Amino acid sequence: MHTAASFYATRRGQAAARLLCQRMAAFWPEGTQGHTLGLGYALPFLPLWDRPDRPCMSARLDTHVTRDALPWHGRDCIVTGTHLPFDDLKFDRIVMIHALEVSEDKNSLLRQVWKILKDDGRLLLIVPNRAGLWAHTDNSPFGQGTPFSRRQITRWLANACFQAQRHEDALYVPPAGPCPAGPVRMVEWTGRNLFPRLGGVCMIEAVKDIYAAVPARPATLVPTGLRLRQARVFSRNTTPRRQPRDMQNT
Repeated sequence: MHTAASFYATRRGQAAARLLCQRMAAFWPEGTQGHTLGLGYALPFLPLWDRPDRPCMSARLDTHVTRDALPWHGRDCIVTGTHLPFDDLKFDRIVMIHALEVSEDKNSLLRQVWKILKDDGRLLLIVPNRAGLWAHTDNSPFGQGTPFSRRQITRWLANACFQAQRHEDALYVPPAGPCPAGPVRMVEWTGRNLFPRLGGVCMIEAVKDIYAAVPARPATLVPTGLRLRQARVFSRNTTPRRQPRDMQNT
């Protein structure tokens, strides 16, 4: 069960979607205003913010994990990570799930997200946790692709001119074995309080770092009337040095 669509159709996938929706709602309340884009495979989570006046959009990456899905209200498309078919500064909120870990060019994908996100917009990134159990079990989409640690995902965001502001882990329920409906919330609460760094996924909220490209030091200004002589390639004196008299005698 490698595709996201087949996973979320199972009982375990539905339980995982409910747990992630609760944590996403804590990041962004249901009354959040603005245009929202779900990138990767965010179809189970977009109803949190979908409104008639501000409908959400879904953009599934063209990968074996996220390609297959049923149409979603006519606002769903398949895109490539190197070119997103949206205008610059289009969205106020972007949710990325099942996206970065299965992308072949992660830096280009994050740079494309940076372009279509507004300057005051926010990015919610969900990636598999390298220290969690879900990244080491291939029966779900969280076990596909490349898992990340907190330090690694922070570096990836910084290289793409994003600034991480909030980190949390989620999905402490085991990815295999029986999946009871009752104790799921209890297991999630216990894991969050006892093992905060061992969740199945990392949830990171980031904003655009619009000052990342500003040089650290101001440029050196040269007066107009000052002429600088071009330095030669070999400016050192190539005259051989005289040996000491003692060495000549020896």
